[in-house]
Amino acid sequence: MLNSYILRRLLLIVPVLFGVTVIVFLVISLVPGDPAKAILGTFATPDAVAQVRHDLGLDESLPVQYGIWLVNLLQGDFGRSYILHKPVIVEIGARLFPTLLLAGVALVLSSVVGILLGIIAAVRQNSWPDKVITVAVLVGISTPSFWLGILLIFWFGVRLAWLPVGGMQEMFGGGGVLDVARHMVLPACALAAVAGAVLVRLTRGAMLEVMRQDYVRTARAKGLPERRVIFVHAFRNALVGIIPVIGLEAGFVLGGAVYIETVFQWPGIGRMLVSAISTRDILLVQGGVLVIAVAYVIINLLADIAQSLLDPRIRAA
Repeated sequence: MLNSYILRRLLLIVPVLFGVTVIVFLVISLVPGDPAKAILGTFATPDAVAQVRHDLGLDESLPVQYGIWLVNLLQGDFGRSYILHKPVIVEIGARLFPTLLLAGVALVLSSVVGILLGIIAAVRQNSWPDKVITVAVLVGISTPSFWLGILLIFWFGVRLAWLPVGGMQEMFGGGGVLDVARHMVLPACALAAVAGAVLVRLTRGAMLEVMRQDYVRTARAKGLPERRVIFVHAFRNALVGIIPVIGLEAGFVLGGAVYIETVFQWPGIGRMLVSAISTRDILLVQGGVLVIAVAYVIINLLADIAQSLLDPRIRAA
């Protein structure tokens, strides 16, 4: 039964990924600006612009351009950057690990802290810890990640000088695990804040609902330790509704990396996309956005599979 569910989810990825390629291509293609003029500069002659557009295939219709791009993608060819003059896949490959590292740490941090605080708030409902956590959640949800990043830089990087404010490692004498970890603290916290706040609210609501169920009251009536009742009986069932949201938060974290990497000068795909958009490097933008979108789809697939392992009713549906 589980294998058939996983097979259905895997087959569903094919049309989803096809739709992703269509959306990515159309959105990037409709962005104002002419890549040929961006390459040649402001004072380029119309003939030179027309020649560059022809060389790049930009004078073809959108369906033809999409068809060429899709065929190349299926062959593992993401094209060649107009500005950097090197394969897009090479540039993305060089920046993929920093982005996945930052987003992964931020997602784990937001999930662990968000779920733990949500459980505490639910167990201590209407107490002062619950009220403090609720206020912190409201502040976290209301604060844009890039603005929080700037505040963290000001206080912990400039005023207190505890942590580095930019880059992934020191320019001279750096590169070790501890060096990367020190550089990651501020951007990871800024990126995890909003996602963690959302998970706190969700976990608190899910736990409160589950703890009112009859089987939880029965477990307490049997004299089971409160910790076992909370984490084994209540949290296990609440987790069924939390896991899909973690998958959605993964998309938020990957998208938010664009802002955070720019603020902290983190050498990832997000920072690359900002630079590529400003120069109208279409193939580089399409490749970067496509990689992020595919990563989001895969993470949500894993979240669905994990949810099905916890809830047999999903597999039987």
